[in-house]
Amino acid sequence: MNDFTYYNPTKIEFGRGKENNIGRYIKESGITKVLLAYGTGSIKKSGLYERVVASLHEHGVAFVELDGIVSNPLLSRVYDGVKLAKEEGVQAILGVGGGSVIDSAKAIAAGALYGGDVWDFYINKAQLQEALPVFAVMTLSAAASEMNGNSVITNDKTLQKYSIGSVLVNPRVSVINPELMATVSNEYLAYSAVDIIAHTIEVYFTASVHPEFNSRIVESIIKTVMQTTERLLKNPEDYDARAEFAWVSLQALNGLTPAGTAGGSFPNHLIEHSLSALYNVAHGAGLAIVIPAWMQWHKEQNIKQYEYFAREIFGAKSADEGIKLLAEWFKKIGAPTSLADAKIPKEDVEKIAQNASETAKVWGMDGVYTKEVITEILLKA
Repeated sequence: MNDFTYYNPTKIEFGRGKENNIGRYIKESGITKVLLAYGTGSIKKSGLYERVVASLHEHGVAFVELDGIVSNPLLSRVYDGVKLAKEEGVQAILGVGGGSVIDSAKAIAAGALYGGDVWDFYINKAQLQEALPVFAVMTLSAAASEMNGNSVITNDKTLQKYSIGSVLVNPRVSVINPELMATVSNEYLAYSAVDIIAHTIEVYFTASVHPEFNSRIVESIIKTVMQTTERLLKNPEDYDARAEFAWVSLQALNGLTPAGTAGGSFPNHLIEHSLSALYNVAHGAGLAIVIPAWMQWHKEQNIKQYEYFAREIFGAKSADEGIKLLAEWFKKIGAPTSLADAKIPKEDVEKIAQNASETAKVWGMDGVYTKEVITEILLKA
């Protein structure tokens, strides 16, 4: 096991009706004015918006609003939020929605106290030194953005999809009420499941040091995701399955699974970011396309772990069989598993590889993931 430091400052308020207390959680932090960020209107249709606003009013927390945050969140809307936060002098950012909203809230929190362009943090031109506090009320489980310091934003001018990671933008308090997620479509449930699995297997397969305990955690997470996803596809009102799905999604990317590992990387996310940046593919859908292709390319570099994965997850005997069964499960739950499934022409592979190779440079992964290597992986998709 490698040396490590583990710290996660996010407080989770989990359970039915907890969203009605968000005003109190914010007030307890001494905050009296927030920027309320949300998506394209679903929280108003569901009544969640009214409950959140009522809680803010009840506890004397003033707010200004920023709506219109979309899936694969855009830098242009982040700029709008940063401008509003500065003009209104807010003390914190409250995101109500899924991972895209929370990622945007984090970006706004980072930009609100910075004199330059918030995109500087995403291209490694500047290091984040301070940020406004972030609070979250979740309506979708997938990215674990509610319990980590990661934020992924697409620059809609340059079509670059980059990320930051800093404990400074970990949410101070995140509310998770599984009942709020019951209206998630089967399509996005499937994409969320793929994303959660991706968060665990990236380091599981790429780390040069991966303790047995960490492997067992990853396998448990994957099994739980698969089991609860299938239950929810049959019965979206299954609260216990929804609750387990929501809780396990956090464990995949809150710092737990890579603790004590060394040498791991996120190549599937690296390549997928180009698919969603160029084609606005849902992130989980893009990962379902990339993962089996990448696994076929990478398997010989860690064949024993691939064989263990196949045996523990599917009861299979070989790496190839495990990869095949994972792809079949993705397809079974309704996720695409090829570029053709997403209507992306094979002729675009070079363009995608060029975009991804630029990301590899920013992420410091270009020593392995050259344009040629990425092209080879994409051709397997």
